[in-house]
Amino acid sequence: MDRPLFGGIEAGGTKFVCVAGRSPDEIVVKAQFPTSDPQATLKQSADFFREQEKQWGKLAAIGIACFGPLELDPSSPSYGFILPTPKPGWSNVNVAGYFAEKFNIPVVIDTDVNVAAFGEWRWGAGQGLDQFIYLTIGTGIGGGGIIHGKMMHGLTHPEMGHIRLPQDVQQDPFEGICPYHGNCLEGLASGPAIEKRWGQKGELLPASHPAWRLEAQYIGIGLINLVCILSPQRIILGGGVMKQQHLFPLIHTEVTRLLNDYIQSYSIQHNIAEYIVPPGLGSRSGVLGAIALASEQIHS
Repeated sequence: MDRPLFGGIEAGGTKFVCVAGRSPDEIVVKAQFPTSDPQATLKQSADFFREQEKQWGKLAAIGIACFGPLELDPSSPSYGFILPTPKPGWSNVNVAGYFAEKFNIPVVIDTDVNVAAFGEWRWGAGQGLDQFIYLTIGTGIGGGGIIHGKMMHGLTHPEMGHIRLPQDVQQDPFEGICPYHGNCLEGLASGPAIEKRWGQKGELLPASHPAWRLEAQYIGIGLINLVCILSPQRIILGGGVMKQQHLFPLIHTEVTRLLNDYIQSYSIQHNIAEYIVPPGLGSRSGVLGAIALASEQIHS
């Protein structure tokens, strides 16, 4: 075909999602499989793309939205490697290099949340914005975002899920589950934290359960810190926990209460339901962001 075809990978700790396509409306084919050991999982992904090339022609580039932490400094000899991670067997795995060697095409990698933000900027709830944050709240909590059309980077990549929160141990004596920090945002408000605290997965708890007001409280504290530090034009909340749509009004109320009119912005004071929003691309933000990232390698 005349127009280039791109490969996209959403490499998660639980599953890999691979697609070949060009845009949300032009996904040629998609495959999903569990994340096992690196050798088997990466080979399964490469075999998927080989099959697509037989039918559709050579891919132009591959974008990867990957769990981390990652080495993202292009000048580093470890660029594209997963750094030491709790995921067994995946520390120091050269994810980007594997596909670059197999396919001899441009391969670009970034964190799953940064790439999801990029997808939302291109096609979703971040369209037309100069700067915003994407936060995923699920098995873990991670954050990324866009500034002037570029994904957020600095010393490494953002680790918004590990900001520290004040905790009222009389109200909530739960010690948190983060192996590094205990009661950071991820330790208190991720999906596994909800399950361990209450003895049931979040999706099994009714909307009236006290878990959700506590969850909104912790997410609200995290968000006002990010609002005060980064002053985003919008906050997009994705991930499995945020599929509980009744959480959004609770979070809106909590953020408004905690900011207490300090931030003089119409978006926050009068239109917060359009300021803190779900992803426009739904659960496809990451893999579509990977396609968008791959296309940048050809069109930039």
